[in-house]
Amino acid sequence: MAKIDQTQSPPFHEVVQGAISRRNVLAGSASAALLTMFGCAVTNQNQRSNLVISKQTTAVSPLMQFKPVSVREAAITSNRQWPLISDDYDFELILPWGDPIEPSGPKFAWPPSPENQAHQIGIGHDGMWFFPDPNNPNSKGALALNHEFGSTAVILGKAVPQNLDEVRVSQHAHGVSVLNIERVKGKWMVVGGDNVRRIHVNTPVEFSGPVAEHELLKNSAGNKPMGTLNNCAMGHTPWNTYLTCEENWPFYFGTTSSEFEPTDEQKPYNLTGRSFYGWHNFDPRFDLRSEDHTNESNRFGWVVEIDPWDAQQVPVKHTALGRFGHEGATVAVGKDDRIVVYMGDDMGGEHVYKFVSSGDYNKMVRDGVSPLSEGRLYVARFNDDFSGDWLELSTRNSSLAERFDDDAEILTFPRIASKFVGATPMDRPEWIAITPTQDVYCTLTNNTGRTTPNAANPLAPNVHGHIVRWRDEEEYTGTKFSWDVFTLAANTQQTENLFSSPDGLWADSDGRLFIETDGNQSDDENTINNQLLVMDTNSGEIRRLFTGVSGCEITGLAVTPDQKTMFINIQHPGIEARSPHTGRTFPDLGGVNAIPRDCTVVLYRKDGGIVGS
Repeated sequence: MAKIDQTQSPPFHEVVQGAISRRNVLAGSASAALLTMFGCAVTNQNQRSNLVISKQTTAVSPLMQFKPVSVREAAITSNRQWPLISDDYDFELILPWGDPIEPSGPKFAWPPSPENQAHQIGIGHDGMWFFPDPNNPNSKGALALNHEFGSTAVILGKAVPQNLDEVRVSQHAHGVSVLNIERVKGKWMVVGGDNVRRIHVNTPVEFSGPVAEHELLKNSAGNKPMGTLNNCAMGHTPWNTYLTCEENWPFYFGTTSSEFEPTDEQKPYNLTGRSFYGWHNFDPRFDLRSEDHTNESNRFGWVVEIDPWDAQQVPVKHTALGRFGHEGATVAVGKDDRIVVYMGDDMGGEHVYKFVSSGDYNKMVRDGVSPLSEGRLYVARFNDDFSGDWLELSTRNSSLAERFDDDAEILTFPRIASKFVGATPMDRPEWIAITPTQDVYCTLTNNTGRTTPNAANPLAPNVHGHIVRWRDEEEYTGTKFSWDVFTLAANTQQTENLFSSPDGLWADSDGRLFIETDGNQSDDENTINNQLLVMDTNSGEIRRLFTGVSGCEITGLAVTPDQKTMFINIQHPGIEARSPHTGRTFPDLGGVNAIPRDCTVVLYRKDGGIVGS
């Protein structure tokens, strides 16, 4: 690899004042109309250049008729170990960690064995998608379910694994579960099928795209690529496949060597030699100093495609989409039927990306070519005048051609390449959602380490997070866009709309935006558990639909085609436990020696209406 200069791109703080002034004179423009619609105001607090959006409108939305969960109700139940939902809704709990992926499989027993865990639902439920059965689309289908991470204390009752068998238990609890679920007599349950499978750290995988045959993925021992881990959010394609995204994969790599010094390429990915999981003590694949496993860490950090209906298909890691902390992969069909994939890199100061396929996805699929294997990767620059540029990450960009040997290196180290081209450092870009108006929304969860604001991230530090919105030219495929700050979560503090740290995001066909949270939900008077909210993107009204249990994150979001059933996840209900037996036993509240277990929540209106209405 060519020598890389680590010079940071300008953080845009010098143009924030210009952005504020420009907003004040945008009257009459399309941007001004949008800002007015959402009640935006500009202030200067303590001489800091911060945009503060005013309180959301109290107008009654025709899209949301349900009675919201009040702050008072949510605060009262904040320390209880049972969810709370709107009076107009009901829910059921399914698919807890450790249940068999098929009815005949091994039942949950703690601690699990590596053999059983490979045939049981994983831990750390996160992104997922429901693929309907053509003959019974609203009551039966395949559910692809991510397993982001699991506390070793909960899985094994230990701080770190003590032998290779215990490492295998942890490894097999990660990855993806492909399940068949069906509503039988009004209740959802797991059913069998030839497509059912677990995909985990030791499952064979393949690579596609520019890095597939590159030296950056090879090692001297010739070890074949295996596995996926830290599977966070996701996407789904028009050709009916599932995209699972590898996010905080560096935390699984470590070393026992005191002489390890990360390279310039490893530092931006936090490959410091410190592992949170201890796998490297018994599995040399995850030892950064293993001579037989050089470049193993380069094999993670990708978007992985899975066919939910074919258990024989080898999962494919698409290198054309770049290697970073993938939070999700939201797919749109753009101009000339090209595929567009929007992605966030969930780390403070990292970036928003877009991939555009090289051609018509229908033709590519017919020709046996994945639309995700050929195309261009771009990174976003949010300008102070509310315009934006998608900057190409390839050697066709002269600034990158001078520093990288080829496109494969750029795609393997896009965090570095993005700094060179002047992309905007963002406050943990996470889930991305698209409305029918072709507006694209992205959650910025928070960034307490930010010291200077920029136009698109106007708070420093950004404790509560915010949501940005943009619209691309040329039906998603253009290299120009316009944008605004849709809402600051901070503006809802001390109101009925209290929420912080927006994370999961999905938009329905009517313009409802479903927002899930992952962080401290509190103001000066109230503390509530993480939650699911519904926002009308037309009026700006927001309502609280659901709150989880103490310590959990609300994440994952999928619906049946009629939108009358929604699936979300309660992740890490026992994350604060240093031992599995500390009173955190959700969902088995009355069980003897019960273990906290992630699970999926099924939401539905009592009157059978569309979820969110």
